[in-house]
Amino acid sequence: MTTPGDESRTELAWREIVDNYGERVVLPDDATSGPSPADASPGPSSAPDTEAPGGTDADAPLPDHLVDDDEVEAREQAIAEAERFRPPPAPPFPVPRTWQRGLAWAGIFVAPLLALVVALFSLWVTPLVGWALVGWFVGGFAYLVHEMPRGRDPWDDGSRV
Repeated sequence: MTTPGDESRTELAWREIVDNYGERVVLPDDATSGPSPADASPGPSSAPDTEAPGGTDADAPLPDHLVDDDEVEAREQAIAEAERFRPPPAPPFPVPRTWQRGLAWAGIFVAPLLALVVALFSLWVTPLVGWALVGWFVGGFAYLVHEMPRGRDPWDDGSRV
């Protein structure tokens, strides 16, 4: 159980840790907030005020001893490469080898789509059309499974990249 005296000791310990931890970050002055008490007391690591009177000077060039020419050149080269990149053209849409295979694939994709449209718009169709769509889907699936290669490919070791 903590007493109010314990809380103040804990608060003082945290404040001391924060006050003595590393270099202070110089933040730009904000028009809405006044100076904080931590900024008012200059410490041994306080940086000189190099800010322009009108606000931050974010676009000012860095001093020469802080600029790495190789890094700047590499960054500019990477940006130039990214700007001139053009993706390769998409491969052509695959065409079924036979009309039977095309009909089977159409049954897999078109039959459920037609059934969905009929159901969403509450269209009345004869039961024969509904059964034909189901048969087209099942028949196309069965045909594609039947046409799958039976044996193992001698060049396929099972791994995929």
